[in-house]
Amino acid sequence: MSHPNTELIERFYTAFQRRDAATMIACYADDVVFSDPAFGELRGDEVRDMWRMLVTRAQDFSLTFDSIEADEHSGRAHWTAGYVFSQTGRPVVNHVEARFAFRDGLIVEHRDSFDLWAWMRQALGARGALLGWSPLVHRSIRARARKGLAIYRRQDHGA
Repeated sequence: MSHPNTELIERFYTAFQRRDAATMIACYADDVVFSDPAFGELRGDEVRDMWRMLVTRAQDFSLTFDSIEADEHSGRAHWTAGYVFSQTGRPVVNHVEARFAFRDGLIVEHRDSFDLWAWMRQALGARGALLGWSPLVHRSIRARARKGLAIYRRQDHGA
């Protein structure tokens, strides 16, 4: 019998496979904190809207997950997403390591890590390969991702 937090992570990623943002969001505490190399740190409604935006806009999307481990306080998983990056039309396969913290049966902290330079080589092609190592370019990618989220929130949710 697996730990309830292992089942929570499985529920989250199974919903992600189905592009079911409502179920994904239900796995989070109200004050959830999320971070990854593309968006930086997001909190609460920003996190929920990020997933709504990503699953709504995903093109040719596929997701697998494995290596789930969890106990009362923390957990981890590996997941791989395949999709077409909408800004360039280029295919991307992103390998992600996720870390979680739990409180009262919900995810309160979710931190994804992946190789941003590898992602940029796929998503942006030669430009990403040449410049993707630069912290300045990493900041630019983060600023662009956050701007896209802010626009989504204003247009789709009146935030």
